[in-house]
Amino acid sequence: IDHIKLQPGVYVSRKDKVGVETVTTFDLRLTSPNEEPVMNTAEIHTMEHLAATYLRNEPNWKEKVLYFGPMGCQTGFYLLTRGLSPERVKKALLQALRATLTHSGPMFGSTRKECGNFENLSIDDAKKECASYIIALEGKTGGFEYAE
Repeated sequence: IDHIKLQPGVYVSRKDKVGVETVTTFDLRLTSPNEEPVMNTAEIHTMEHLAATYLRNEPNWKEKVLYFGPMGCQTGFYLLTRGLSPERVKKALLQALRATLTHSGPMFGSTRKECGNFENLSIDDAKKECASYIIALEGKTGGFEYAE
């Protein structure tokens, strides 16, 4: 993936054979690398707690979501799946983003016992980033831009 040309969207980063299955790594890019400000630690950390929980617990695809976590460069997330088509990834991701956007009540994994940096979370910042990403994704043809 060319980080000079990369814009917000969803990209197939790689496909790896694991036994008879294919694990697909999706690059969920929320900001343009080296152009836009990166996400702050609190918002990316909060999005990880919420979106990962929603993705991992949705009955229709929880067995197919292997990993959701932040990129070290703070411009997006990686989503590793097995057996999910890009269309199903689109549905799962948008559902998780909307659930994060409308989340109320206690945040998942926000106690000292559950998280190694539990004080560095911001639901308001995470919701703003989710809203912006939803707009960016829905503005693209078919809702997503898949590039390999």
